[in-house]
Amino acid sequence: MIKKITMGFIILLMLIGAALHWVAPGLVEGGMNENLPHKDYVINEEAQSLHRSLFVADLHADSLLWKRDLLKRSERGHLDLPRLLSGNVALQVFSATTKSPAGLNYEINEAVSDDITKLALAQFWPPATWTSLFARAEYQLDKLKGFADASEDRLRLITSAAELRALIKKRNDGDKVVGAVYLIEGAHPLEGKVDNLNRLFDQGLRVMGLVHFFDNELGGSLHGLSRAGLTEFGRAAVKRANELNVIIDVAHSSPKMVREVLELSTKPVILSHGGVIGKCDKNRNLSDELMRSIAEKGGLLGVGYWDGAVCDTSPEGIVSSIRYAIDLMGEDHVSLGSDYDGAVAVAVDTSELAVLTQTMLQQGFTEQEIRKVMGLNAQRFFLDNLPMN
Repeated sequence: MIKKITMGFIILLMLIGAALHWVAPGLVEGGMNENLPHKDYVINEEAQSLHRSLFVADLHADSLLWKRDLLKRSERGHLDLPRLLSGNVALQVFSATTKSPAGLNYEINEAVSDDITKLALAQFWPPATWTSLFARAEYQLDKLKGFADASEDRLRLITSAAELRALIKKRNDGDKVVGAVYLIEGAHPLEGKVDNLNRLFDQGLRVMGLVHFFDNELGGSLHGLSRAGLTEFGRAAVKRANELNVIIDVAHSSPKMVREVLELSTKPVILSHGGVIGKCDKNRNLSDELMRSIAEKGGLLGVGYWDGAVCDTSPEGIVSSIRYAIDLMGEDHVSLGSDYDGAVAVAVDTSELAVLTQTMLQQGFTEQEIRKVMGLNAQRFFLDNLPMN
């Protein structure tokens, strides 16, 4: 009888483990990465022709966080390689989220809790990732490399300007290939050590967000407690990033931190995913003044597609925010920054990006503006700021 009870208990634990591993991650993602219901977008011939000719780039997606094979089309989430190809995306920045506080909000978050630990356990990430943020960054970079290696050259990790030029040539020759750039969302995976930036750079890191939803060793978050600027470690990390040609991402940074980064950095920065308060007055966005300062220093804004960034998630709403940003910052400083698969609800997934091209045409954008916003600005920025080789 005892043996039967013990065996039954073991079987129950195995079933619970299987449910956590196979079912729970999908349910969690399905509830967090929502595709808002909408009628099928009908794209006219003019917009289709123009969109097919574009170099499309997106500065931010969190797809590496989830238990999905990104080489296969999924009914979940917003992005995978088949949908990237359908949307004619040439360059996608993939972000690694390594820590996220419970009760996530745009106002005030403490750093004491962490929902990514639960996700790492439920998705059976390697044991090292259960306690180490650095290991989580490495693991998600390894996932991206694995997808690229298994993609039959349809997905390429881009770590240099030379590799980006080779990607551009392949696409100009008619090859269906997508470039992938790796970003960490917040530099807390450095765990307070500049040498960890060196280690991640050697493995392929090319964009470094400074903070996420909480204050960390580098300084204050837009959604944290202190609203502080850069710490001494933050200043050291910015300087080392400049030396390595790691691009700095000020998304989620407090206004004071952004100002101090712009003063300190010898290189232009990006705000990979967000909006502008003058168009969408939410505590996810920075002021018009700060956005102009980013542009004046040669930086780039990736306009997001979700409510917190643009207030109106329809194609018309997204394009209206893009128009506002161009008028504010100039046509050379605005790009796309979807935040796909980042616990957001969107009305346009990766395969549907042609609707943005069509909407820009309908709203009187010039072809030059469309080409720049949809990807040429990002292409130029990465060619200028990635390591040469």
